[in-house]
Amino acid sequence: MASAEQFGQLLASHNVRHNKQWLRCIGYHPSVAGEIDRHWLDRYIPDRPVRVQHRGGRLWVLNSRALSALGPDSPPGLEQVNGQSTGRLYEADQWLRDNVPPQTLDIAGASRQLASYGITGITDTTPSNGLNEWQLFSEQQRTGALLQRIRMMGSAALTGCQDDGLMNIGELKVHLLESQLPDVDLLTSNIQTAHASGRSVAIHCVTLTELVFALYCLEVAGTKLGDRIEHASVCPPEQIQVIQRLGLRVITQPHFIHERGEQYLRDVDAQDLPWLYRAKSFLEADIPLAGGSDAPFGSADPWMSMAAAVARVTTGGNTMGREEVLSSQQALDLYLSPASAPGMRRSTIDVGCPADLCLLHEPWEISRDRLSADLVRHTWREGILIYSKDNQDLGKQ
Repeated sequence: MASAEQFGQLLASHNVRHNKQWLRCIGYHPSVAGEIDRHWLDRYIPDRPVRVQHRGGRLWVLNSRALSALGPDSPPGLEQVNGQSTGRLYEADQWLRDNVPPQTLDIAGASRQLASYGITGITDTTPSNGLNEWQLFSEQQRTGALLQRIRMMGSAALTGCQDDGLMNIGELKVHLLESQLPDVDLLTSNIQTAHASGRSVAIHCVTLTELVFALYCLEVAGTKLGDRIEHASVCPPEQIQVIQRLGLRVITQPHFIHERGEQYLRDVDAQDLPWLYRAKSFLEADIPLAGGSDAPFGSADPWMSMAAAVARVTTGGNTMGREEVLSSQQALDLYLSPASAPGMRRSTIDVGCPADLCLLHEPWEISRDRLSADLVRHTWREGILIYSKDNQDLGKQ
């Protein structure tokens, strides 16, 4: 989105008078229209409840119609200035789930889109995942709407779920926020409890402070095979050494260099720019490295991410971290390891075993020079064809 006016016009195009259905927007950044509030949203969409999520995922901005629809009781986290609500709502995802009328999700459509990228498995990293989410995903797989296998991270509530062929319990997910870091002893205890129950941990770190904090807690708690750092967005050499020593894995998002690079160049401290979304340095330190999307906060297209890992060029044409560039093969390898062991080894196809397989239109020796989802011709999960470019109706319910 290039300007505030364009964003406003996009909202206005969805403003249906007397329509009570909520409109949900995600991925907003203040570089578009600044720190928007309810009054800004009311100018463009006064007649329909709307909520706009900040790209960081922890802030929603609601217009006046949305606040009215939620009733007289102010939700926790609702910002007040001079006794008046700004419509800015912090840390309230669960509250919104409980109080906003549910909308039908096109899980089948999203799953078919992922299959068209060649994706056979998904790791859901939502920190709050529990039994309800496990049952929802399982049911969607049972009906055939969800085509991919799922590794589900989440809360301690997942510990009691039972793995099956398509659903597997993932790591305890810890989402750090620099301005609200948890008690050190509490996080250390939670890590140890997860380890004792047989689960490793995945800690979300997008600032250097968060990364240093996470590494300290892991050092105190002790590490388990499979413990990982999500993002490691800012990672100087000293922290790379600690990650290596602790035997951790890193899940990176190379496409953010392309998607957000121009904003990084404006907003990130100059001293941190060389350490943003590193790739080659992790591999050279023998740190297992895999790629993730952070969808819906980033593109779910792994081919776009591979291309970004090879070029590291922003939308404005600026190169960031040239020394972190990967080869096409290294970029592809970010997405070829099992979800249970990201970055550890490439998945293999053995005779007699059901295959997870992505077939391209042309040999890899040619495809590697133009990394694009258009290359995908067929996708199989466990030997079942879930996508074919020759049959666009495949997988539809």
